[in-house]
Amino acid sequence: MDIQNPLVSHYGLDNHGIKNVNFVYWNLASPLLYEEIIRRREGRLAHLGPLVVRTGEHTGRAPNDKFIVREASSEDKIWWGQVNKSMSPEQFSALHHRLLAYLQGKDLFVQDCFAGADRRYRVPIRVITEMAWQCLFARNMFKQGTPEELLNHVPEFTMICAPHFHAVPEVDGTRSDVFIVIHFGKKLVLVGGTQYAGEIKKSIFTVINYLLPQQKILSMHCSANVGAKGDAAIFFGLSGTGKTTLSADPSRTLVGDDEHGWSKDGIFNIEGGCYAKVIRLSPTAEPDIYQTTRRFGTILENVGFDNNTARIDLNDDSLTENTRASYPISHISNATREGVCGHPRNIIMLTCDAFGVLPPVAKLTPKQAVYHFLSGYTAKVAGTEKGINEPTATFSTCFGAPFMVLSPTVYADLLQDRIHHHKVSVWLINTGWSGGPYGVGKRMEIAYTRAIIHAALGGVLDQIPTIAEPFFGLPIPTTCPGVPEEVLNPRRTWADQAAYDAQARKLAGMFIDNFTMFDALVAPEIKQAGPSL
Repeated sequence: MDIQNPLVSHYGLDNHGIKNVNFVYWNLASPLLYEEIIRRREGRLAHLGPLVVRTGEHTGRAPNDKFIVREASSEDKIWWGQVNKSMSPEQFSALHHRLLAYLQGKDLFVQDCFAGADRRYRVPIRVITEMAWQCLFARNMFKQGTPEELLNHVPEFTMICAPHFHAVPEVDGTRSDVFIVIHFGKKLVLVGGTQYAGEIKKSIFTVINYLLPQQKILSMHCSANVGAKGDAAIFFGLSGTGKTTLSADPSRTLVGDDEHGWSKDGIFNIEGGCYAKVIRLSPTAEPDIYQTTRRFGTILENVGFDNNTARIDLNDDSLTENTRASYPISHISNATREGVCGHPRNIIMLTCDAFGVLPPVAKLTPKQAVYHFLSGYTAKVAGTEKGINEPTATFSTCFGAPFMVLSPTVYADLLQDRIHHHKVSVWLINTGWSGGPYGVGKRMEIAYTRAIIHAALGGVLDQIPTIAEPFFGLPIPTTCPGVPEEVLNPRRTWADQAAYDAQARKLAGMFIDNFTMFDALVAPEIKQAGPSL
C-alpha cells in the first residue's frame, strides 16, 4: 500500500520520530468501509459480515512481558512488584530507538480517539498501528471524536503498536521478544512482538488506572447497566465469571461491558466498544452478544472459520479458548451511546468458584465488600491451562491486578468512600460450581444467576432474611424468587457435607494466605471481614 493522505498535514499529525513513513489516517471512516465501497463498485460483494483475524502465536495477553519505566514523575506512585515490573529509562530509550528504526518507510495506521465517555474526564489518545485491522480495533474500542474535535486533537498519551517488531531480551532487558512498556513521563506506550489486540485495550486501561484515581475518580474493571428508573448497577469480575453476559440484560440499558470510572457525578464508560469472549456463545442465553458476531464492523479474533463455506464456528476452540469479538457498543440494541449514568444503587462482585464452596449470592457488609474487592477471587478449572488438573484459586486484586498501577488501597479507599456516601448495596454472586467442585458438581444455571441478579437489583433480596455462612461469614438470603431454596446454601447441595466442610476450610485458608500482603495496609476490621478458621 502506498497512500499519501492529505489529512496528515491537515490534522498536524506528529511523526513521533519516524522518518519516511506514510501515515494512513482512518478517523473519518473505518478501513473496512473503504474496502466495502471498492468491492461494491466492482460488483463482487452483496453483503459484508464481520472481519475474522488470526493473532498467531499469542492468543491472549502477556502480563509477564509488561513493564513500567521507573522515572521521576511516577516512581513514587507505582505499586512496584510482580505485577508492575520496572524498566530503566535507558532501556526504554534504546528499545524506542530500535522500534523507530524498524518503522522507517512503513505504512502505519493512525486512530485519534478518547478514553472516557464523560467529556470532563476523558483522555485524548492516539493509537498508531502497523496493521490496518488493529486500527479498526482501536476505533471500535475507544470513544470516537467528532470531525470538529479531531481538528484540534492533541493526544495526552500515544501508543505505537508494532506486532512484527520483536525485542531482543539480551539487548532490551525484556523477558521475551514480546513487550508492553508504559512511560508515564513521556506519555508513551510501546507494544511489540504480539498481534493480540487486547494489549492495545488494556494498556490504555492501565494508563487510565494511573490518571483517574489521582483526580479522586475510581477507575474500575467492571461492566455497568441501568434500569428504567435510573437505578444503575456495576458488575466486577474476572474473565469467565459472566461480567459481559450478565450485564447485557434486555430489560436494562447497557452502559459498558468492561471498564468504567466513578466520579462525583456518577458512572461513565471508559470505552466506546465491547471485547467479549465468544467461545461456545449461545444464541438463546446470550442473544445480544451472539448477534454482534454476524455484523459488519465486528472483529472476530481467532474464531473458527471455514474458508470453503465462509461460515464461522463459535464452538471451535482449536486455536484458543480465548476467542474474542470486538464491536462498537452500538451493536448492542439496548446500549446507551452516551456511556454515562448516575451513581449505582447496587454493586455485583462476580466470582466463578470452581471449588463449589461459595454461595450463589450473599449480601456483603461494607467491610466485607472492601475485603473481597482487594481479594478479587475466582478459580481456574482443569483443562483451561496446561498443567492445571484441579481447580486453582486465582486472586486478582481489585478484580484487575494486571492493570492497577497504584497501590490497591488507593482504589479500595475510593470504593469504600463511594459505598458509604451513596449507601450502595453490595452482592457477592458465584457463577461457578454447586453440589461439589469442578468434575463432581455442576455449573450454576445461568437462569438462576439471572433470577438472583434481578431480585438483587429490584430490591427483593433486601427484604429477605439471611443466615450466616460459617466459614466466610457471608449473609445468605434464605429464599429468592426463581431459585430453589436448596441451591442458595452450598453446603446443602453437597451429598457429603463433611467433604464440603473440608473444601471450605481449604478455600478459606487460601483467602487468608493471599490477604497477608494487605495486613500492613488496611484497617484491622477489613482483615476481620474475611474468613476465619
